[in-house]
Amino acid sequence: MGFSTVPCNEFVEVLASKAPVPGGGGASALVGAIGTALGNMVGSLTVGKKKYADVEEEMYELKAKCDKLQADLLTLVEKDAEVFEPLSKAYGMPRETEEEKAEKARVMEIVLKDACSVPMEIMEKCCEAIDIIAEFAAKGSALAISDAGVGAAFCKAALEGASLNVYINTKSMKNREYAEELNKKADHMLDVYPKKADEIFASVLGRLK
Repeated sequence: MGFSTVPCNEFVEVLASKAPVPGGGGASALVGAIGTALGNMVGSLTVGKKKYADVEEEMYELKAKCDKLQADLLTLVEKDAEVFEPLSKAYGMPRETEEEKAEKARVMEIVLKDACSVPMEIMEKCCEAIDIIAEFAAKGSALAISDAGVGAAFCKAALEGASLNVYINTKSMKNREYAEELNKKADHMLDVYPKKADEIFASVLGRLK
Protein backbone atom coordinates (compact mmCIF):
# COMPACT_ATOMS: atom_id res chain seq x y z
CA MET A 1 0.00 0.00 0.00
CA GLY A 2 1.34 3.46 -0.91
CA PHE A 3 0.62 5.30 2.33
CA SER A 4 1.51 8.69 0.87
CA THR A 5 -1.04 8.33 -1.94
CA VAL A 6 -4.10 6.83 -0.22
CA PRO A 7 -7.04 9.14 0.66
CA CYS A 8 -6.67 10.94 4.00
CA ASN A 9 -9.56 9.05 5.57
CA GLU A 10 -7.98 5.72 4.62
CA PHE A 11 -4.59 6.70 6.06
CA VAL A 12 -6.20 7.74 9.34
CA GLU A 13 -8.27 4.55 9.54
CA VAL A 14 -5.21 2.31 9.01
CA LEU A 15 -3.22 4.43 11.47
CA ALA A 16 -5.92 3.85 14.11
CA SER A 17 -6.00 0.09 13.49
CA LYS A 18 -3.73 -2.61 14.92
CA ALA A 19 -1.87 -2.83 11.60
CA PRO A 20 1.90 -2.47 12.25
CA VAL A 21 2.28 0.28 9.64
CA PRO A 22 1.88 3.20 9.31
CA GLY A 23 2.94 4.23 12.79
CA GLY A 24 4.40 7.25 14.53
CA GLY A 25 7.30 7.55 12.10
CA GLY A 26 5.18 7.61 8.96
CA ALA A 27 2.68 9.95 10.60
CA SER A 28 5.53 12.29 11.58
CA ALA A 29 6.82 12.33 7.99
CA LEU A 30 3.34 13.21 6.71
CA VAL A 31 2.88 15.97 9.30
CA GLY A 32 6.32 17.32 8.35
CA ALA A 33 5.33 17.36 4.67
CA ILE A 34 2.13 19.25 5.54
CA GLY A 35 4.03 21.74 7.70
CA THR A 36 6.55 22.33 4.92
CA ALA A 37 3.73 22.82 2.41
CA LEU A 38 2.17 25.47 4.66
CA GLY A 39 5.44 27.39 4.58
CA ASN A 40 5.52 26.92 0.82
CA MET A 41 2.01 28.40 0.64
CA VAL A 42 3.33 31.61 2.21
CA GLY A 43 5.86 31.82 -0.61
CA SER A 44 3.17 31.15 -3.21
CA LEU A 45 1.07 34.00 -1.82
CA THR A 46 4.08 36.34 -1.79
CA VAL A 47 5.49 35.97 -5.31
CA GLY A 48 3.95 38.21 -7.92
CA LYS A 49 3.03 40.91 -5.40
CA LYS A 50 4.54 44.35 -6.07
CA LYS A 51 4.87 44.97 -2.35
CA TYR A 52 7.26 42.01 -2.06
CA ALA A 53 9.16 42.43 -5.34
CA ASP A 54 12.48 42.82 -3.50
CA VAL A 55 12.21 39.31 -1.97
CA GLU A 56 10.60 37.56 -4.96
CA GLU A 57 13.77 35.84 -6.14
CA GLU A 58 14.49 34.57 -2.63
CA MET A 59 10.89 33.34 -2.31
CA TYR A 60 11.23 31.30 -5.48
CA GLU A 61 14.46 29.75 -4.15
CA LEU A 62 12.81 28.89 -0.83
CA LYS A 63 9.77 27.46 -2.61
CA ALA A 64 12.00 25.18 -4.72
CA LYS A 65 13.63 23.89 -1.52
CA CYS A 66 10.19 23.27 -0.03
CA ASP A 67 9.05 21.38 -3.13
CA LYS A 68 12.01 19.02 -2.67
CA LEU A 69 11.49 18.65 1.08
CA GLN A 70 7.78 17.89 0.65
CA ALA A 71 8.56 15.17 -1.89
CA ASP A 72 11.31 13.74 0.32
CA LEU A 73 9.07 13.64 3.40
CA LEU A 74 6.28 11.90 1.48
CA THR A 75 8.82 9.32 0.30
CA LEU A 76 9.81 8.84 3.95
CA VAL A 77 6.18 7.98 4.81
CA GLU A 78 6.64 4.95 2.54
CA LYS A 79 10.21 4.21 3.65
CA ASP A 80 9.24 4.16 7.32
CA ALA A 81 6.72 1.40 6.61
CA GLU A 82 9.33 -0.51 4.56
CA VAL A 83 11.97 -0.53 7.32
CA PHE A 84 9.55 -1.38 10.12
CA GLU A 85 8.37 -4.64 8.56
CA PRO A 86 11.75 -6.44 8.84
CA LEU A 87 12.10 -5.13 12.41
CA SER A 88 8.70 -6.51 13.46
CA LYS A 89 9.65 -9.87 11.92
CA ALA A 90 13.02 -9.86 13.70
CA TYR A 91 11.34 -9.35 17.08
CA GLY A 92 9.39 -12.57 16.40
CA MET A 93 12.45 -14.68 15.58
CA PRO A 94 12.93 -17.78 17.78
CA ARG A 95 15.58 -17.72 20.52
CA GLU A 96 15.37 -21.19 22.03
CA THR A 97 18.93 -22.31 21.23
CA GLU A 98 22.21 -20.43 21.49
CA GLU A 99 22.44 -20.44 17.67
CA GLU A 100 18.96 -18.91 17.37
CA LYS A 101 19.80 -16.28 19.99
CA ALA A 102 22.99 -15.35 18.13
CA GLU A 103 21.17 -15.15 14.78
CA LYS A 104 18.37 -13.03 16.22
CA ALA A 105 20.91 -10.65 17.78
CA ARG A 106 22.77 -10.37 14.46
CA VAL A 107 19.59 -9.63 12.48
CA MET A 108 18.29 -7.21 15.11
CA GLU A 109 21.39 -5.02 14.86
CA ILE A 110 20.95 -4.73 11.08
CA VAL A 111 17.22 -3.95 11.11
CA LEU A 112 17.50 -1.56 14.08
CA LYS A 113 20.03 0.52 12.10
CA ASP A 114 17.65 0.66 9.14
CA ALA A 115 14.69 1.46 11.40
CA CYS A 116 16.66 4.38 12.91
CA SER A 117 17.82 5.78 9.59
CA VAL A 118 14.35 6.84 8.41
CA PRO A 119 13.16 8.78 11.50
CA MET A 120 16.60 10.38 11.69
CA GLU A 121 16.16 11.58 8.12
CA ILE A 122 12.64 12.82 8.94
CA MET A 123 14.15 14.85 11.80
CA GLU A 124 16.79 16.36 9.50
CA LYS A 125 14.20 17.33 6.88
CA CYS A 126 11.99 18.94 9.54
CA CYS A 127 14.94 21.02 10.76
CA GLU A 128 15.56 22.23 7.20
CA ALA A 129 11.87 23.07 6.87
CA ILE A 130 11.86 25.08 10.13
CA ASP A 131 14.84 27.13 8.87
CA ILE A 132 12.95 27.88 5.64
CA ILE A 133 9.68 28.68 7.40
CA ALA A 134 11.54 31.22 9.55
CA GLU A 135 12.41 33.06 6.32
CA PHE A 136 8.84 32.85 5.02
CA ALA A 137 7.50 34.19 8.33
CA ALA A 138 9.97 37.09 8.37
CA LYS A 139 9.80 38.13 4.71
CA GLY A 140 6.63 36.64 3.22
CA SER A 141 3.20 38.14 2.75
CA ALA A 142 1.76 39.46 6.00
CA LEU A 143 -1.62 38.10 4.87
CA ALA A 144 -0.28 34.54 5.08
CA ILE A 145 1.85 34.62 8.25
CA SER A 146 -0.64 32.47 10.15
CA ASP A 147 0.22 29.65 7.74
CA ALA A 148 3.91 30.07 8.57
CA GLY A 149 3.04 29.75 12.27
CA VAL A 150 1.01 26.59 11.68
CA GLY A 151 3.79 25.19 9.47
CA ALA A 152 6.38 25.77 12.20
CA ALA A 153 4.15 24.10 14.81
CA PHE A 154 3.59 21.08 12.54
CA CYS A 155 7.27 20.68 11.71
CA LYS A 156 8.15 20.89 15.41
CA ALA A 157 5.59 18.15 16.18
CA ALA A 158 6.96 16.01 13.33
CA LEU A 159 10.54 16.53 14.52
CA GLU A 160 9.72 15.53 18.09
CA GLY A 161 7.56 12.63 16.92
CA ALA A 162 10.30 11.21 14.72
CA SER A 163 12.82 11.55 17.57
CA LEU A 164 10.85 9.06 19.67
CA ASN A 165 11.18 6.54 16.85
CA VAL A 166 14.94 7.08 16.87
CA TYR A 167 15.24 6.67 20.65
CA ILE A 168 13.05 3.55 20.90
CA ASN A 169 15.35 1.81 18.39
CA THR A 170 18.70 3.04 19.73
CA LYS A 171 17.61 1.81 23.17
CA SER A 172 17.52 -1.78 21.83
CA MET A 173 20.91 -1.63 20.09
CA LYS A 174 23.77 -3.72 21.44
CA ASN A 175 26.33 -1.49 19.71
CA ARG A 176 26.14 1.30 22.30
CA GLU A 177 28.80 3.45 20.61
CA TYR A 178 26.72 3.64 17.42
CA ALA A 179 23.51 4.13 19.42
CA GLU A 180 24.98 7.04 21.40
CA GLU A 181 26.25 8.64 18.19
CA LEU A 182 22.68 8.63 16.82
CA ASN A 183 21.26 9.82 20.15
CA LYS A 184 23.72 12.73 20.18
CA LYS A 185 22.61 13.81 16.68
CA ALA A 186 18.94 13.60 17.68
CA ASP A 187 19.64 15.42 20.98
CA HIS A 188 21.30 18.29 19.12
CA MET A 189 18.33 18.72 16.76
CA LEU A 190 15.95 18.70 19.72
CA ASP A 191 18.09 21.26 21.56
CA VAL A 192 17.98 23.73 18.66
CA TYR A 193 14.89 23.36 16.48
CA PRO A 194 11.84 23.10 18.77
CA LYS A 195 13.00 26.41 20.29
CA LYS A 196 13.35 27.93 16.82
CA ALA A 197 9.86 26.71 15.86
CA ASP A 198 8.46 28.14 19.11
CA GLU A 199 10.09 31.49 18.32
CA ILE A 200 8.47 31.53 14.87
CA PHE A 201 5.10 30.64 16.39
CA ALA A 202 5.42 33.32 19.12
CA SER A 203 6.44 35.93 16.55
CA VAL A 204 3.45 35.10 14.34
CA LEU A 205 1.11 35.07 17.32
CA GLY A 206 2.44 38.46 18.43
CA ARG A 207 1.75 39.93 14.99
CA LEU A 208 -1.78 38.54 14.88
CA LYS A 209 -3.03 39.44 18.36
